[in-house]
Amino acid sequence: MHDITLGRVGPGILKSMEPITHFMTGACLARAGCNRKAAYATLAMTLAAEAPDLDMLWSARGPVAEFQHHRGITHTLVGAPFEGLAVVGVVWLLHRWRLRRARAAATADPPAPLDLDPLTDRPIAHPITAAPVRWGLLYGFSLIALLSHILLDWTNNYGVRPFFPFNPRWYAGSIVFIFEPVLFGVLLTGLLAPVLFGLIAGEVGARKAVFRGRGWAVFALAAMVALWGWRQVEHDDAVRLAETENYGQVGSGAIPVLRVTASPYPGNPYRWHTVAETPDFYQMATVDSRTELVDTDPEQDILYKPPTTPATLVARQSWFGEVYLDWSSWPLVTDIGPVSSFGRDTSITPVATPKGTTAVTFRDLRFMYDVPFVEGRRNPPISGKVYLDDDRRVIGMELNGKPQH
Repeated sequence: MHDITLGRVGPGILKSMEPITHFMTGACLARAGCNRKAAYATLAMTLAAEAPDLDMLWSARGPVAEFQHHRGITHTLVGAPFEGLAVVGVVWLLHRWRLRRARAAATADPPAPLDLDPLTDRPIAHPITAAPVRWGLLYGFSLIALLSHILLDWTNNYGVRPFFPFNPRWYAGSIVFIFEPVLFGVLLTGLLAPVLFGLIAGEVGARKAVFRGRGWAVFALAAMVALWGWRQVEHDDAVRLAETENYGQVGSGAIPVLRVTASPYPGNPYRWHTVAETPDFYQMATVDSRTELVDTDPEQDILYKPPTTPATLVARQSWFGEVYLDWSSWPLVTDIGPVSSFGRDTSITPVATPKGTTAVTFRDLRFMYDVPFVEGRRNPPISGKVYLDDDRRVIGMELNGKPQH
């Protein structure tokens, strides 16, 4: 996962399924049988499973540039074939290097010593790879791992655009948190169990298999799909419960619900953060789909829709505003008025704020809830500000407290 600090998160923390889960998914896919069909399958699929997140390199251009391009072309069906070629190209270079080393060892003077068969006392010829080298098949396996990355990212509430640039729509399953400890544990077990049992087998003198762990890898992948199915059922129940809840102040009567969203908590498939939109306000709640309890407090959980002001209109048309509103399906854009810091007091604002500066905040209601290490209520992740001067010109932008220079 990307950088985490207590109470404050870096710009990438809730924008990507953490990378270790991607790596382990690629490794399990390879061990499920692909590594028996083509040499370097485990290496290629492990790399390909995380390759789309190379778009994080856009952070060198600033947080808004990173935000604009994250889960962009590298997370699409159009980009996957080219990423697959790049991964196979890296593996091909490694293979060429290994071939040169093997030839150098064979022609060395004196030649490199060979291992002897303990039964026949004859030299053993070691092939450079245990499985045949099949570049076309390896490319296909890399594509499968790349698609697994898009699928995993779809399961959280940030979303992906797999059909971009032909279809710019964001799709989000919202069933698994960015870091899901149950999924992490299942994949880790699928990879480490064969190692543990291999050590035990070695101690009792059993012959070491060339390819180990196929059954455990299949188990891990099947458990992942089962977890998704379970969470999808609970997610739908949470949405159903949130849609039928009474919102607003006590005694306000029936208020129509326009739409509802549910976001996952890590670990507990029964606990969900929901947001319901009414004509005048949004109301957040915590839903327990097992007990069918909707926990919400009108004094704390209601957010009235902020008015549209000249400042919010300008901020929406800024670079950051357009990028944010293109992505966010539950935006809350608020004119908070003059900022309290003037000059360059970076302890309060990361950009220069001369007298008369107005700030407009951008937040997404789907992320405004507390989870371990993330205080989403007080400091919502994936939120930012646009600063305007007296003439309503944009003079600064920030995302998660980091300025765009």
